[in-house]
Amino acid sequence: MPNRLSKLVRAAWRLLAIAAAGVTTSAMAAASSELVGIPGVVAAGIRVELIKDGFQGTEGPIALPDGSLLFTEPQANRVNRISAAGEVSVFLNDTNGTNALAFTRSGDLVAVQIGKPRLAVIYPADRVKIQADRFEGLAFFRPNDLVADRKGGIYFTDPSTPPKPETPAPPPPSVYYLTPEQKLLRLTTDITRPNGIQLSPDEKTLYVANTWGEFVLAYDIGADGTISGRRDFAQLVGFQKTETGFTSGADGLAVDASGRLLVATTVGIQVFTSAGVSLGIIPIPLQPQNLAFAGLDKKTLYVVGRGAVYRIPMLTSGFADRAK
Repeated sequence: MPNRLSKLVRAAWRLLAIAAAGVTTSAMAAASSELVGIPGVVAAGIRVELIKDGFQGTEGPIALPDGSLLFTEPQANRVNRISAAGEVSVFLNDTNGTNALAFTRSGDLVAVQIGKPRLAVIYPADRVKIQADRFEGLAFFRPNDLVADRKGGIYFTDPSTPPKPETPAPPPPSVYYLTPEQKLLRLTTDITRPNGIQLSPDEKTLYVANTWGEFVLAYDIGADGTISGRRDFAQLVGFQKTETGFTSGADGLAVDASGRLLVATTVGIQVFTSAGVSLGIIPIPLQPQNLAFAGLDKKTLYVVGRGAVYRIPMLTSGFADRAK
């Protein structure tokens, strides 16, 4: 796969990201002012602003039309809102461990939930319902991320878990599609740990982050929403062996208006062209888990993870025709 980063530059980025992960909260603003830019994406010297930390988990960021942002606090069973001014308030309580969010064309706020594992509409109150909680009689294990298409369908991942005494027969790691007609399809079980999921702006390509793999994967999308043509789309910096096995830390995904793919990973936010060519890395003080463009012009990138929320002013804007 073509890659414009040399081994030396990759190593330098990795060291910078590791160093940034060790700074204290009070030093974050100073450290962030030294960041290197990516032409057309983010300016040199931009500031990674810490909005707030200390949350009980941070996940699932998604833009609202008024320029604010929602994000989830799974361990606290909350969905929070950040105003354009950076003020944080509670949007929903008692959310059954909601992890990630998506808006459908009809305005429903849909979530994957890990308390009682399921896909559900959680807002507005008069439309709350469970959409799916099992496939072929077997309950989901831990749904992780989702994206809604313009047809009214929803793609989502369930990384599952290796067999254990307490879970001798877990469902396989899977990518699912809930069709506009509310039929649940299992699209693939060939990814070792499917995590973040995203659509290209033209919705012809489905991207899936494989946390235990070295590549973000891509699939062609058929007229019926099914997928084919699996391929290694983008090679990730920072793939390494840990005590529990190999990992890239690949997590949440976002696309910008030009079709670039942004990936939350161990070393920060990795940015790729629509052809999978690496453009660079935006280091984040704490390892990121998910991200989303927001603001009235969608030129603010919000990054969440490890109980913290950050935002970054961008040169590029997020894809305007989808909340995330």
